[in-house]
Amino acid sequence: MAKVDWQQKTITAAGAELSYLKGGKGKPLLVLHEELGNPGWLAWQRKLAEDRKLIVPLHPGFGVSPRLDWIRTIGDLANYYAQVMVEQDWVGADVIGFSLGGWIAAEMAAQNPGQFASLTLVAPFGIKPPRGMIRDIYEAPTEDYVAASVKDSAATPEFAGLFGGAMTPEQFERFQDATAESARLAWQPYMSNPALGNRLGLVRKLPTLIVWGEDDAIAPVSAAALFHAAIRGSKLALFKDCGHRPEIEQTGKFLKKLKAHLS
Repeated sequence: MAKVDWQQKTITAAGAELSYLKGGKGKPLLVLHEELGNPGWLAWQRKLAEDRKLIVPLHPGFGVSPRLDWIRTIGDLANYYAQVMVEQDWVGADVIGFSLGGWIAAEMAAQNPGQFASLTLVAPFGIKPPRGMIRDIYEAPTEDYVAASVKDSAATPEFAGLFGGAMTPEQFERFQDATAESARLAWQPYMSNPALGNRLGLVRKLPTLIVWGEDDAIAPVSAAALFHAAIRGSKLALFKDCGHRPEIEQTGKFLKKLKAHLS
């Protein structure tokens, strides 16, 4: 695998300071990270960055980019990113969102599907599962929440390096910021928008891939069928023996599905 370096940049966009990571070259792919912040520059990103330019915004209030008080819902955050895309000339990029980031991407697509070339949702929040509940981010220590996100940490080589590996005071503070901001934006109703399923009915011509681990202990896989039904023409890929992070639990299979979708 060729080495692809990434850079962190800070810009002023939509009237606010925003930091983001950038790496690779080629057609842009917007990557929207999860509820605990950006988990790192992972193997799937390094591989994809060999022929794609990856742009990873660090959500406002999640430990790096400053919090914006006017952003009070995930819909508000989606609207902010839509403004950023116009100002930064990112309109027309592909987008992939993970967990909470998948919810943001889904809200953006529901607002304006034409701003993206394609949509990929990986175990997204946003629609209440018909069976099971989205795991409470506050019910246990952050380390336990992260551990629950994979089916078998011992069989997942990148697990130990998530979020930079061993907990440092700086990382702990970022986790605290990220979990607090996630709760502020998505506490009631918890990690869902009752209107999202209906609003996604507007997403009809946007190529969409939904990826989910069948053994997801964070976002129950029962919600996958609801996203699939809401987005007409979408493709659903369910990964056996996989938890909430197919991108690190089954990287090869994940990349194959993603590359086929993006091609």
